[in-house]
Amino acid sequence: MTSPRNNSRFAALQYRDFRLLWFGRLLSATGSQMQNIAISWQVFELLQGELFELILFGRTFTLGVSALGLGSLGLVRVIPIVIFALAGGILADSRDRRSLLIVTQSASAFFALTLTILTFTGLITIPLIYLLSAATAAASAFTNPAQQSLVPNLVPDKHLANAVSLNSILFQFGTIIGPGVAGFLIAQFDVGVVYLIDTISFGAVILALLLMNYRGEAAMTTQGLGWDALLEGVRYTFRTKIIWSSGLLDFFATFFGSARTMLPIIATEILNVGVEGFGILATAQPVGAVIAGVFLAWRNEIKRQGVVLITAVIIYGLATAVFGIATIFALSYFFFGLTGAADTVSAVIRGTLRQMLTPNELRGRMTSVNMVFFMGGPQLGELEAGLVAAAFGAPFAIVTGGLATVVCTFLIAWRYPVLRNYQGDEPLD
Repeated sequence: MTSPRNNSRFAALQYRDFRLLWFGRLLSATGSQMQNIAISWQVFELLQGELFELILFGRTFTLGVSALGLGSLGLVRVIPIVIFALAGGILADSRDRRSLLIVTQSASAFFALTLTILTFTGLITIPLIYLLSAATAAASAFTNPAQQSLVPNLVPDKHLANAVSLNSILFQFGTIIGPGVAGFLIAQFDVGVVYLIDTISFGAVILALLLMNYRGEAAMTTQGLGWDALLEGVRYTFRTKIIWSSGLLDFFATFFGSARTMLPIIATEILNVGVEGFGILATAQPVGAVIAGVFLAWRNEIKRQGVVLITAVIIYGLATAVFGIATIFALSYFFFGLTGAADTVSAVIRGTLRQMLTPNELRGRMTSVNMVFFMGGPQLGELEAGLVAAAFGAPFAIVTGGLATVVCTFLIAWRYPVLRNYQGDEPLD
């Protein structure tokens, strides 16, 4: 591993293996974000206009089926994550992480190909969309622990924060390019075209993994996939208060502040901009995230990280609430973009402190426990937003979710002083 120039602002990209993985994941992330947009739009179209009456406590509530259908996507995605995340963490620590990623990415490509075939043949149904979404989420439960815990093996510790920032940028670049392209392709061609492109995009990250020089061994010094290995990672996460509190903050912020699933409703019923406008609006959050990510990668350090983290999540919640009441496209785009910028700042701090403070042999399991927070939160939040939106409307669901995020952030900051006092250079207790 050669050392990059000390004055490089994007030092992590000068390491060949990290650079290969970064560009491969950039293409794959773009395809995956295209798929997410396509699934949301396909579910919305299949269920648009349908109503459901719910009798509760002697009162009849008329609910929009499309909102429930979109919200249910979060439920079908979070269940596999909860079931398989800890197992994914054990495998990430007990197996070669690079080889594990090749297997999981191949599985994700197969699920995307199945979506493609079913859509082109006209056999696609809502239950099949849910089933394949759940299967893709299950694959991610094994992908994410291996992927995140592999990065510290590709760059030195002094450039880890830079690598985390760059990883955030690549994901957000994918969410900028993906939705806009997906919206155009859906309007001009067919949803199946988007699924096909996603299938092909997984080949980029698989090729990058095959070309890497890194050939790591299992990080665990002991063998075994039993309960002792699993509980070791759970106990470590729970007893390390800075990691535990950052996970709680992540979960509640994304649970209450998740507005992305409601975008088809906001675009068509509030802003009246159609599918192409939906695709453009979906780029707002990642545009804000890329701006913040580039700034963080350029600076190379963040001082008083605990205060910055808490402030960023508060801004995220407030921007979400304002987005919920905006009726002008430009304002909606700006405040939705602000949520992306604030979320990126908090994600970089959380990701860096977790990897820095966790021993290599526990990184996979620590990541898997936190994956329940950072992936379970937004997926359950989609269900919560869907239920509230079905009963009271999408704007109400988004506004109340943003305000609840702010309240939860203050409570967690008050309960865990170690989080708000974190500077970024403390040794692990």
